[in-house]
Amino acid sequence: MPAPIARRRPLSPKTAVAVVFVAALFMSIMDTTIVNVALPSIGRQFSVDAASVGIVNVGYLVSLAVFVPLSGWLGDRFGTRRVFLAALALFTVASLLCGTAQSLDQLSLYRIVQGAGGGMLTPVGMTMLFRAFPQEERMRATRVLMLPTAVAPALGPVLGGWLVDTFSWHWVFIVNVPIGIAAMAFGLLFLPDFRSERAGRFDAAGFVLAAVGFGLVMYALAEGADQGWGTPRIVASGAVGLAAVLALVLVELRIADPMLDLRLFRDRLFRTTNLVSLASGAAFLGMLYLFPLYYQNAVGASAFQTGLNTFPEAIGVMLASQVASRLYPRIGPRRIIATGAAGVAVAMVLMARLTPETSVWAARALMFGTGFSMAHVFMPAQTAAFATVSPASTGRASTLFNAQRQLGSAIGVALLGTVLAAIGTVTTTGAGHPGPNLTAYHAAFLVAAGLAAVASLTALLISDRDAAPTMVGAGGGPGRRPRGEDTGTGTAQGAARGAARDGAPELPADEAAVASTG
Repeated sequence: MPAPIARRRPLSPKTAVAVVFVAALFMSIMDTTIVNVALPSIGRQFSVDAASVGIVNVGYLVSLAVFVPLSGWLGDRFGTRRVFLAALALFTVASLLCGTAQSLDQLSLYRIVQGAGGGMLTPVGMTMLFRAFPQEERMRATRVLMLPTAVAPALGPVLGGWLVDTFSWHWVFIVNVPIGIAAMAFGLLFLPDFRSERAGRFDAAGFVLAAVGFGLVMYALAEGADQGWGTPRIVASGAVGLAAVLALVLVELRIADPMLDLRLFRDRLFRTTNLVSLASGAAFLGMLYLFPLYYQNAVGASAFQTGLNTFPEAIGVMLASQVASRLYPRIGPRRIIATGAAGVAVAMVLMARLTPETSVWAARALMFGTGFSMAHVFMPAQTAAFATVSPASTGRASTLFNAQRQLGSAIGVALLGTVLAAIGTVTTTGAGHPGPNLTAYHAAFLVAAGLAAVASLTALLISDRDAAPTMVGAGGGPGRRPRGEDTGTGTAQGAARGAARDGAPELPADEAAVASTG
């Protein structure tokens, strides 16, 4: 009698979601930093100045701002699997088109298409991740995201500099293609689906106002420092954008099924963690913009050397992710986030004392310390933010959280860029020759430190009791089991978690999850 054939055990939905999302997030985040290194080369090929070539990034950022608000409704309406894979395909194809662009206009158009895909990837992917992992395991899920979040921004300048020097600028886009294809193939085979039964009607007014408001505000923030905040184009963009955002708030609070569910901000924990993330993200991402400028323009280092000096930040984040995930279930997010943000502020104050004569290892140590401290902010804040959000609202909450992160990044870069422009990065030396004005860079580092200090103080408003559902066994430890499951407004019910512990997605009674990969 022939021996029975062993059937292959299906891949856990948690593993499938984590693998595909990490790959896509890595590609998307790295793209934001790797392209910066290629801008001078792109400008030379198309015979345009530095100000003109910046449209390559501006179009991408505006497109991101337009499509992030739409992602939550699309995921609920058509299913997260279908929308995520469509966004991934769009981003991958657009990357290939960018790499074959024959003019600046073509490249700018393809970057807008790429931004549309990138704008949907992160919110929909985060929705899948938090629906696949029960609340008590979400710190572990967040730890998985530290790889792309920490490594991708630091690896971008290193890889981008090498690709531009060895091959050409085209390869900073083409490098996305094999990653995207591999993630697509894996996702088609294994990715589960999560579909909400209450997607609601399409909020056309909300979409138009969000697209106009966020798009124009993002444009003003991206270009204000370079063009001047008082120029007619920036003033008009900012004014119209802010007016559209104000109208968006009024409209979304009055309808039953808004595209941006601003009522979620009534939740104390969700509101506070978003404010912390906004301030800390502005400080951290602003610093990642400032530090390479300092090293290339003031110190005279190459793009590749600057990338190497930035990379210790990623090492710090990865090491700290192991520490933070074990502290979280024992002491809660409040003290971890407040201490981490304070550590970031101290590191940035010390950066304000850097000079060209400072040892490169001292600068690298500060970057390591910044990354180590920042992991104690990012991980607990992202985990705690969704502790009191019901599974049915996860998609809309993810949209708001990611819109806030995009805004924080733009604010940080715009604010520090404005400081540099106001003080001036060039001064006259004693010999009458132009030289770097270190005062401008030092002042910008201090502003970044101030943003981190604001995040630290805001973190003191976080309630560990509200975050209790995410503190049960997080990080694999025994943790601290909360006295009651319902510790905050809209806390997810524990009944849906039993199946999730066995590998099935966490789903409420009013949602249908299709674990089939067909």
